[in-house]
Amino acid sequence: MFYNKPIFFEKNRVFRVYTGGKLFADFFGDDSTDGFYPEEWVASSVRALNEGSTDEYEGVSKIRGTGLYLNDAVEKYKAEILGNREDLGILTKILDSAIRLPVQAHPDKAFSEKYFNSKYGKEESWIILATRPDAKIFFGFKDGVAFEDFSKAIDESENGSDAMENLLCSIDVKAGDVIYIPAKMVHAIGRGCLLLEVQEPTDFTIQPERWCGEYKLSDKEMYLGLSRENALECFDIEKKYPAPLTPKTICDNNGVKYEAVIDETITTSFAVRSITLSGGSFELGRGAAVYVVTEGCGEITGEDYSEKIKKGDYFLMPENAKGKYSITGKEIKIVECFS
Repeated sequence: MFYNKPIFFEKNRVFRVYTGGKLFADFFGDDSTDGFYPEEWVASSVRALNEGSTDEYEGVSKIRGTGLYLNDAVEKYKAEILGNREDLGILTKILDSAIRLPVQAHPDKAFSEKYFNSKYGKEESWIILATRPDAKIFFGFKDGVAFEDFSKAIDESENGSDAMENLLCSIDVKAGDVIYIPAKMVHAIGRGCLLLEVQEPTDFTIQPERWCGEYKLSDKEMYLGLSRENALECFDIEKKYPAPLTPKTICDNNGVKYEAVIDETITTSFAVRSITLSGGSFELGRGAAVYVVTEGCGEITGEDYSEKIKKGDYFLMPENAKGKYSITGKEIKIVECFS
C-alpha cells in the first residue's frame, strides 16, 4: 500500500489574488511564469479560502498514482499515515511573490477558537529559497506607531495609498534567511521572495489593506466575514520578533549536518529542521513529517525501494514507513517539517 513508503504528490498550485511563480521555474525545473498561481501547497490536507470557490479540494494535495486526496486518505487510513495524531498539524507551502502582498496578520489559537471555531491559529515561518533583485519583507510596526495611525492607513488604502507599508519595518532578505512570524504580528512578503513556509494548518489571514497590486479586495477577503472592529483584534501593535534567525546545529558528523531551524524555544505549534548531506545517510525515522528538497539531488532507499529525488521534490513520510527508509546524497539539502 502507498502508506508503507514515502508518499509523493501531484503538482498542487493554488490560486491567489497576488501574482508570482516565475521563480518556480528554477526551483521545480518547469516552465512556470508569473501569474495567479504563485503557491505550491505541499502535502496539504487544508482547503484554500478563495472567495467564490466551490471546489472542496482546492489546496488539498492528491497522492501520486492513487487518485486519493490527502484528507480523504487520512480519513480512511489515519493510523497508517498519522499514527495516534488527530491530524498532520502543519501546512507547508512554497510561494513566489512578484508583488508586495497586502499588509496582514494571522490569528492566534484563542482568536481562531473565538471567531472561526478552530483549534489552530496561523503562526508561520519562512525560509528564503531565492530572490529577485531588491527582495525584502515587511515585519512589525515601526517604533511609535499607534493604533490610530494604523486605522488611518486602512482608510487611506481605499485609494491605493502605500500609507500602511510606510508604518512597517522593512528587512532586505537573501537565500537562506529564516523568519518566524508570531500570530498577531503585522507583516507582508515583499516582491521577489521565493520562500518555503511552514505554518499552522489554516488559511486564516486578516488583511485590512484594500488593494493587492491591481486587485481590489472585498470586505470578506479583508476580514474573513468579521466586522472591521473584531478583525483588527488580530493585530498586536507592539509585537516584534528578531529576524533573521540562526539555525542551531544538532549534529554534524559522517557527512550529515542536522540543524534546528524552528524549535520548541520559538514555538510549540510546529518544528522545522534542515538536513544537509555530503556523502552521508539520513534515516527517515519520523512519522507524519513533510520533507522538501531545497538543493541538490540524492536518493531514498529501503525495503526493495529506490526513488531518485532532486531540488523541488517533496514527500510525506507516513507513520507506517518511519525508520524503514534513508536518504543518501553527496550534495543535497532537505527541509523536515512536522508538528
